[in-house]
Amino acid sequence: MNGRTVLERFPAGGPRGSWPAEEFAHARRMEGLAAEVVMDLTTDTFLVVVRRAEALD
Repeated sequence: MNGRTVLERFPAGGPRGSWPAEEFAHARRMEGLAAEVVMDLTTDTFLVVVRRAEALD
């Protein structure tokens, strides 16, 4: 995925009002990682990713 490392995967059909991928990414940002959420349309999942260089630090 072009220089990014996937930290976690979450199904797109989560419970209404629940944003587990965003909550996970927020927790990683609080730890100092520049985590972001992207959608993988092929698998219908949300991915929490960081740039590969940052993930290796």
